[in-house]
Amino acid sequence: MKLDPRSTALIPIDVQQGFDYPPWGPRNNPAMEANGLRLLAAWREAGLTPIHVRHDSVIEGSSLQPSHPGNAFRPGFEPLPDEALVSKSVNAAFIGTDLDLRLRRLGIDCVVLFGISTDMCVSTTARVAANLGYRVLVVADACACFDLRDEHGRVIAADDIARAHLATLRAEFAEVVDSQDVIASLHARSHAA
Repeated sequence: MKLDPRSTALIPIDVQQGFDYPPWGPRNNPAMEANGLRLLAAWREAGLTPIHVRHDSVIEGSSLQPSHPGNAFRPGFEPLPDEALVSKSVNAAFIGTDLDLRLRRLGIDCVVLFGISTDMCVSTTARVAANLGYRVLVVADACACFDLRDEHGRVIAADDIARAHLATLRAEFAEVVDSQDVIASLHARSHAA
């Protein structure tokens, strides 16, 4: 995997505490936070600045509403003072925000996405980014999603949901990679420079 950090943005999506509250159920990928933190640290060590996305829900009673403690970022995922924060109220980070404008002004043509949840906000943001013409990388091992019930009330396991959504993204919208792939690409660029 080749990556040009000068034209690439790392975008952590909705890595918030609210997903530990109801109605969110059992989750897959317990290593999501550790992998995401390693990725974020490598990005910063390379002298690059991520663009953080936070879901500020407008739905009454949501654990992601700005007035709810769950709106806070998970420990270690808080933006640093010089890092951009995009606030959204829908699934796609490009809708109702200035994310596309920010990226274009920075000369970004590739986005590296990770966060919560694989099948909702990460997937929706990846699809819109691809439709806008960006090269999209989704970091599978730094994403997580939740069990869901189908129309008959049967539980679909989060691992199955993640696998299906990542396969769909890979087929049409994104490259699906692991955090180590991205970190290795950053290290390769720094040693080549």
